[in-house]
Amino acid sequence: MDPNPKSFPILSYVMSRIASFKAPQAVDHHDVEQPPPLDRPIRRHDGVGGGDIDLVVERLPRLQHPALLASMASAVTEVAQTRSVLRLLGDRPDHEAVDAARARVAEIDADLSRGLEEIVRAPRPEGVDRLRWRAEQAEREKGCRAEAEREKAALRAVIQLDEMHEAYEKLLREAENRLVKMYGSAAEGGDVGDGKLGAEMGQEEGEEVNEEVIDILQGGPGMSLERVDLSGRHLRYLPEAFGKLRGLLYLNLSNNQLQAVPDAIAGLEYLEELHLSSSSLVSLPDSIGLLLNLKILDVSANKLKSLPDSISKCRSLVELNASYNELTYLPTNIGHELQSLEKLWIHLNKLRSLPTSVCEMRALRLLDAHFNELRGLPYAIGNLSNLEVLNLSSNFSDLQELPASFGDLINLRELDLSNNQIHALPDTFGRLDKLTKLNLDQNPLVVPPLEVIMQGVEAVKDYMAKRLLDILLEDEKSMAEEMSPTQAGNGWLMRSTSWLNSWVSGVSGSVAGYLGSGQKSFRDPYLDQQL
Repeated sequence: MDPNPKSFPILSYVMSRIASFKAPQAVDHHDVEQPPPLDRPIRRHDGVGGGDIDLVVERLPRLQHPALLASMASAVTEVAQTRSVLRLLGDRPDHEAVDAARARVAEIDADLSRGLEEIVRAPRPEGVDRLRWRAEQAEREKGCRAEAEREKAALRAVIQLDEMHEAYEKLLREAENRLVKMYGSAAEGGDVGDGKLGAEMGQEEGEEVNEEVIDILQGGPGMSLERVDLSGRHLRYLPEAFGKLRGLLYLNLSNNQLQAVPDAIAGLEYLEELHLSSSSLVSLPDSIGLLLNLKILDVSANKLKSLPDSISKCRSLVELNASYNELTYLPTNIGHELQSLEKLWIHLNKLRSLPTSVCEMRALRLLDAHFNELRGLPYAIGNLSNLEVLNLSSNFSDLQELPASFGDLINLRELDLSNNQIHALPDTFGRLDKLTKLNLDQNPLVVPPLEVIMQGVEAVKDYMAKRLLDILLEDEKSMAEEMSPTQAGNGWLMRSTSWLNSWVSGVSGSVAGYLGSGQKSFRDPYLDQQL
């Protein structure tokens, strides 16, 4: 809840000085919005350790100037007030709780709509006056709405608390930017309320890099630049002026030391490729959602804990690589918006679940989610009918089963489920006709048995197809036994059995082929490979 000193160094320092002064043990006659006198020791709390403060002061020595501190303290009073409110309300709810609350609110609204429609369409009983009937309908409608509102109240509280914390994060970013400008102005000898970034906030090494950036910014607009590659330049700061290179199509800032990307990047309205991998980023700007022509985005190998919800607005995205980060969730609506996305890399994160909207990514051909903490897949995962490559390996003890719709992934060619705790493949697995590579290593599988797995992918598919047939036949047999003798004697069971045999034949050859003449099935060499 307190500003992170690594992400908001100046704000964290100023907040610690305010908190140090406002502590009950330090009550005196100073103005509460003024920083404590320089001879008063700073209490190391509020999320800012002594080492962090020392580093901030060492890097930005002018922060100790009383007048500058006083101005900065006045500039962040809103942050301090908001923090106090949030401390009373509680920590930010995890994204799964928020996602579940939003989904439940939508369900309640849908149920309410159906209920109201039933009330309106209900026929008026005979002998009941029309006006009285309308009054009764209105009363029932009122009761339905009240019940729905009561149930939604607690859910909305969760959603609103999350939105308040999100607004607080934005407030922190704005406050830090404001303080950076104030410090820069003071460092240049100007007014503390305005100005540009000072020398202390610039890069400390690699002056030739600064010159290269300046040359690009000065000549870019006139030269109509389309490609800029600044990868591996040790950049720590990207000027806002980059947003003026409106003709840019390709921007590579990989392998730098950037902790943030300026909001002005939204000005690159024609940008198609943005590479930000291995750049120490802790967040992405909300303005990234304004890059409507962006096709490829690589933010892998950073320190991102979340992706902004606005990323869903990048509707032209074809490839998104967010692997090697610290993501614990994906934006709730990411799948509803990114309808053109074909490749999604989210491996090596801390994801515990995928939002149900992922199932709407109908164009998706590759999904790599290995080395996460996934506890399952959305039930409608089978909607991804164009998916060809799926890697769910190494989710370890968290991933224990797959949904029944898994068999609807009719174009799946490569599947890696190794290093999980899956006991049984879904009964529909035999419908994966195009599957040619399968890795099931390090799973306590019982269905199919190990001897079938060792025969390769075709044997696995045939086994699961026969198993599904047996289940369906057993179900129909049970149904037939419950029917009258006349119905059973009309050949209903025989026709159904014939249909089922035809269906299995169309999926994976024939049952007879599986039972076969004793020949061994093809052994899949992929099963012998190790990751």
